Amino acid sequence: MSRTDVLNRYLFDDLHARGELVQLKQSYQEIIGQHDYPAGVRTLLGELLSATCLLTATLKFEGEITVQLQGDGPVGYIAVNGNHNQQMRGIARLKEATEEKGLQALIGKGNMIITIRPSQGEAYQGIVALDRETLADCLAHYFEVSEQIPTKIWLFCNEQALETGGTLVQLMPDGEDKEKQHQDFEHLCQLTQTIKSEELFTLDAETLLYRLYHQEEVRLFEPQQVSYQCSCSTEKCLAAITQIEPAELKSILAEQGNLSMTCDYCMTTYAFNEQDLSSYLSEGGKDSPTAGGTVTKH
Repeated sequence: MSRTDVLNRYLFDDLHARGELVQLKQSYQEIIGQHDYPAGVRTLLGELLSATCLLTATLKFEGEITVQLQGDGPVGYIAVNGNHNQQMRGIARLKEATEEKGLQALIGKGNMIITIRPSQGEAYQGIVALDRETLADCLAHYFEVSEQIPTKIWLFCNEQALETGGTLVQLMPDGEDKEKQHQDFEHLCQLTQTIKSEELFTLDAETLLYRLYHQEEVRLFEPQQVSYQCSCSTEKCLAAITQIEPAELKSILAEQGNLSMTCDYCMTTYAFNEQDLSSYLSEGGKDSPTAGGTVTKH
């Protein structure tokens, strides 16, 4: 398995703590490749991608996750969707052209919304204000508020090489001596704080972890591949089209001869003619979830 586009989990056996390390390149480049985002937006989307991978790995579930940032700044919406298999996609929607950089400058006053959709059971959502300076600090605050688990996160993005990554240290409160646990946690955070971006982007996980924690007992698990995968499909587009009234569909087709949807994430366009839509024209729409796309008429 390559050094990039992998998520590594590890345990500090004697210190009641766990860690994660994610290093991404190709998946990140594929997410931003179809969009002409400004540099600051690319960086924030890269940080959000790494953060979502780390967050997904902390959850013991099978299903999907969406992490959204919404605010009143020049970037009104930015989101990453993923699942327990670390298949990711992401998008940013700008209200206006901007050369700003950083969470506060781009998003402004807003919230981070984390939505979990397990394969079995009910979906649930957590919301935390984006009132910290960095995305890493906001996500750590989310763990503090919603999970009551001390967590520290570091996020990195190499704008020149288009790489992103991050690491996480989390306390596992499973012992009697709470004071010692917190001392151990702070000790690990101080060690992790010394990580340099060039180390994250050039070293494999085993080498990097040894540099950081060579005096600790670290148990490294089998890495998990991270990949870019858009979940759009012809079926999801047709499900969205069923929300259009048959009379309007007929009018569009009569005038334009075609109806298409373009996925906002991967920019793939799905085109449909009258024959493709014949059953919807006669039966009408059914209640179905809509796809993440933009309808265009030709």
